Amino acid sequence: MKKLLILFLFFQYGFCQSIPQNVKKLIKFYPQIINFKENKLFFKDGSTLIYDDKIKKSTQEIIDNPDIEDQFFYIYKLGNINDAGRIRNEAFFKKIYGNSKVEVEKSLVQIVWCPKLINQKIMITNVNGVDKIVKKISAELDNHPEFKNYLSNIAGTFNWRKIAGTSRLSMHSFGMTIDINTKFSNYWQWDCKCKNENATLIYKSKIPEKLVSIFEKYGFIWGGNWYHYDTMHFEYRPEMLD
Repeated sequence: MKKLLILFLFFQYGFCQSIPQNVKKLIKFYPQIINFKENKLFFKDGSTLIYDDKIKKSTQEIIDNPDIEDQFFYIYKLGNINDAGRIRNEAFFKKIYGNSKVEVEKSLVQIVWCPKLINQKIMITNVNGVDKIVKKISAELDNHPEFKNYLSNIAGTFNWRKIAGTSRLSMHSFGMTIDINTKFSNYWQWDCKCKNENATLIYKSKIPEKLVSIFEKYGFIWGGNWYHYDTMHFEYRPEMLD
């Protein structure tokens, strides 16, 4: 009887199949995912999402219409400039953080950013404890007065909107991002004075690597590590750093 029960569990929950390494990372950091089977992620609410749509895509198509597997198309590593983390399956993040502005807003909490250095109130999602993680980042950065200029005047956290020049939803829509001081930041659209994602770009950044490494320590990737650079931007994507 015990052996039959074990076999039933194996087939019921897909334990007998090989789970892709990147799926394991998603399961590790996003508890909303309860299973992976037959190329699908299974969520606590009973819904599923296709992991790999098996469609061959150009680089731009991967940006515009990615499946969940495509999110790992590039490898994120500080100093290795590419668009790792900039590829996002919108349906996936809606499953994690909320399907609409109203749903996301229900999970937002107010925290005080760098109480000693800055003392600015910001709104962050409490989904999967992101607010607590941001508090840890804030506490560590609060001991680095040399970064005060960069950390002052936080430019944005939650803002349900589209990315400028695209039909893609900004990750600010989910309350798990931080834009630091724009005065000390570079953004590819500002520098090229265009919104053409096929434009040839000349990389620019003024952000100290040590500041970036503190964010990364807690699972936040940096937009300044993208070819389409956004050096003010940090977003919670621990699966990209694992």
